[in-house]
Amino acid sequence: MSDSTQQGTADLKQVPQPIRNGSGATDPGPRNVVLDRLNPNTLTPPSTDYGTLPNLKFSFGNAHNRLSDGGWSREVTVRELPVATTLAGVNMRLTPGGVREMHWHKQAEWSYMLNGHARITAVDQNGCNFIDDVGEGDLWYFPAGIPHSIQGLQDGCEFLLVFDDGIFSENSTFLISDWFIHTPREILAKNFGVPESDFATLPEHERYIFQSQVPGSLVSDKVVSPNGPVPETFSHHMLAQQPLLTPGGKVRITDSHNFSVAKTIAAALVEIEPGGLREMHWHPNNDEWQYYVQGSGRMTVFAAEGRARTFDYQAGDVGYVPFAMGHYIENTGNTTLRFLEMFKSDHFADVSLNQWMALTPPELVQAHLNLDQHVMNSLQKQKHPIVK
Repeated sequence: MSDSTQQGTADLKQVPQPIRNGSGATDPGPRNVVLDRLNPNTLTPPSTDYGTLPNLKFSFGNAHNRLSDGGWSREVTVRELPVATTLAGVNMRLTPGGVREMHWHKQAEWSYMLNGHARITAVDQNGCNFIDDVGEGDLWYFPAGIPHSIQGLQDGCEFLLVFDDGIFSENSTFLISDWFIHTPREILAKNFGVPESDFATLPEHERYIFQSQVPGSLVSDKVVSPNGPVPETFSHHMLAQQPLLTPGGKVRITDSHNFSVAKTIAAALVEIEPGGLREMHWHPNNDEWQYYVQGSGRMTVFAAEGRARTFDYQAGDVGYVPFAMGHYIENTGNTTLRFLEMFKSDHFADVSLNQWMALTPPELVQAHLNLDQHVMNSLQKQKHPIVK
């Protein structure tokens, strides 16, 4: 066999092919091999997959990136992932000193800090103010209509924003610069009690994200309101929570029970060790919007009527599970799989398949599924581990 033939045979073996147990055939191309390697369960679905389900995956890497002097932002909304009607997400990066300008929007904003540090500010409808510095693993939540700002500190920052409406767009927020630009200067002068000439240097266009100086210390930036600080803090240290530890990983849950201001978005940060499983379950309160922070995994979603579909996820991907559909998430890599589960709800809730079966008369369960006694004995030991 010639060297070229040997090389061709080796390349063929390295390229994934849509073949499973004698079914399917090779795909000589044209094809996107890199994409196929990232989605092996789409190229070659498990034999248990059946029927038609909507797409339940979209990567921020495929989203349009809006570049600015002080950073960038990209979003995954119902336009990019049509099934995701309850929540939308934005991935944003700010440089040291970069500012997401003072703004507000019709939707509540929940955020998870991915890396770096930022300073956040807000003022509520009663004139109470808020300012705090947040870092990796911290959250913030601003209720709908509350004006706020975000600024990168010495090391800059990157974060995930989640909004409680799938049609939200970061490009449609109410910006303070945009409002000033589109208000007659005589009205601005009358409103602030100063001459019109004081507004001669207004920016010509909205700022959105722009470069500024790194702010000073948190103490030096404090502004004392006559009405005091906001009654409920807008920030929360998620990684400081004591996690629920299990044999296969750990889970931290943040909702209105331990972050009282978060009335419309609940979340869980799940970590699954190699070989571990986020057990088979479903959620009785709303759809699930996922963001994959680290590692790789796969999820099969069961949609009733014999329908099921499997997807592969990597860091930066968004996953979605429609209301009440059964699913699991398995770590398919050799490092920790870390992802966020988020819900348009004031509380986190799930129903464990293991727990349901363990708390049902065993004779009834066995009559349904003809299970081996070993399985039945194992079920009785289940205590809702979440991650196995």
